[in-house]
Amino acid sequence: MAGVGRIGVALLVLVLGAGAGQGTATAEAPAPAPFETWTGSWEAAPSGTAAAHPGASFRNVVRLSVGGDAVRVRLTNRLGTAPLRLDTVTVALRGTGPDAVPGSMRTATFGGSGTATVPAGEDLVTDAVPLAVPDAADLLVTVHTPGDSGPATYHRAAGQTNYRAPSGNWAADSDGAAYTTTTTSWYYVTGVDVLDAPAAGSVVAFGDSLTDGNGSTRDANRRWPDRLAERLAALPPYRRLGVLNAGISGNRLLRDDTGPSALARLDADALSRSGVRVLIVMEGINDIKGTPNATDPEAFETAYRALVTRAHAHGIRVIGATLTPYGGNSAYTAAREAVRQRVNALIRAGGPFDAVVDFDAAVRDPEQPQRIRPAYDSGDHLHFNDAGLRALADTVDLTKLT
Repeated sequence: MAGVGRIGVALLVLVLGAGAGQGTATAEAPAPAPFETWTGSWEAAPSGTAAAHPGASFRNVVRLSVGGDAVRVRLTNRLGTAPLRLDTVTVALRGTGPDAVPGSMRTATFGGSGTATVPAGEDLVTDAVPLAVPDAADLLVTVHTPGDSGPATYHRAAGQTNYRAPSGNWAADSDGAAYTTTTTSWYYVTGVDVLDAPAAGSVVAFGDSLTDGNGSTRDANRRWPDRLAERLAALPPYRRLGVLNAGISGNRLLRDDTGPSALARLDADALSRSGVRVLIVMEGINDIKGTPNATDPEAFETAYRALVTRAHAHGIRVIGATLTPYGGNSAYTAAREAVRQRVNALIRAGGPFDAVVDFDAAVRDPEQPQRIRPAYDSGDHLHFNDAGLRALADTVDLTKLT
């Protein structure tokens, strides 16, 4: 069994009587319930809604960070407006494209039932699904919706090719031939936990498009949290962590925009996830450059302190990341750059956070520090290419995570 393992059944031997001629007797104590340790292995934070496709089967491809003896899936209707009916949810190891590895297809249940209804505004977690998964596995999570349940909660910018069978319940088919349509969003699925992972918990990367992976190569899993997972995989189990990517492209710290604000979604996307030990926060650049733009660094400090206070109440450490450059981007102005510098100064001072990772210093151009190094620039002077995202991940001091 991978990782921590379950506690075996204990046998208590009682010696009754002590004098000469007295016999002994044994009695079995009630067996304790098995100890189950669930660890968050993958996440996509809900970012909005899209048109539903009644009767369709959505096959989502998700890359786990750590493996385990079983999985459970978190389905979401958090941004929906009507109850979401699910009549089949399956999980399988991915072969190629939408095809499953033969023999790995499993049907998920909800309290023992194969169907479920997720109320509007809520998530629902499946029962444990008996499927052993390795580290860095590609998992297929397929959802069939039999009728029109209103707008579908999704994560728009997946950076991953996913699949849809336009009509019919093909969720349990290992053969992906029915999945004739592709999408670059994740539908209805927001998390995967694994049982008894070789890890000490999980870390949540909490941010915007820079964390979501805009600019990275599609289908290559080169977002900076993916690279962080690779680095953590080399550690012994007692120091390893699953990695959860709670980035939303366009997200803001101080107000709702694309998805709820960081303050509004903190509990659902970070604090309530399985096994979370530490949170890395890189939020705020969209507040500075967006419309309306935030100009008061004290508002950022107040928000950061609120995030940290709430995380500490759950026993979670918080690492603050400095905001990276965007000189040359169409939204750049000297006044907004001054705000970014002041916000970074308060982050570097460490006031709100338990530790700091200086992403800005890692990727800025030494000759023009308001800009990204050319070798790291995706082309829009805001988002990073694969090399830049790798540089962010390699800046994280792993000793501060564990």
